[in-house]
Amino acid sequence: MVERNPAQATTQLQREIEQSRPFPTIYHASVVGLLRTADLVRARFEEFFEPYGITPQQYNVLRILRGARPDPVPTMTIARRMIERAPGITRLLDRLEVKGLVQRERCADDRRRVLCTISEKGLRLLAELDEPFDRLEAGALGMLSEPGAGRLVGLLDQIRAARE
Repeated sequence: MVERNPAQATTQLQREIEQSRPFPTIYHASVVGLLRTADLVRARFEEFFEPYGITPQQYNVLRILRGARPDPVPTMTIARRMIERAPGITRLLDRLEVKGLVQRERCADDRRRVLCTISEKGLRLLAELDEPFDRLEAGALGMLSEPGAGRLVGLLDQIRAARE
């Protein structure tokens, strides 16, 4: 049984969401804090990619395909490797193909499988994004020391491992 959170000083999170009462449990506060933080980080990344005409999910697909080069990647493998689940992987790939960033072709052995590769245009876009994206990532968590960031990675790994 989870103990109720005793009265405590107002947290930064409570001030941000204008909540005057303490969270009922520390786990409740942790989940709300995690979701709030993920939303803030996600918004920063969406703003970053907007001028380039892509979304964070599209960027994720391009990175997966660049990493697999020269081998093509089946659509369902891309879907499994995505950082955020993308139920509409076909539509996501449709948009990237229309922009000329990926190419798709049906597998000769199994016509149900579609193999994807990143185009030269997609590679050029990623090359253009590499340095500014590295700065964005560092800025998103730059307030943490390297050991602090390492602890965060470990805690997040623990949470995900318990859900698998």
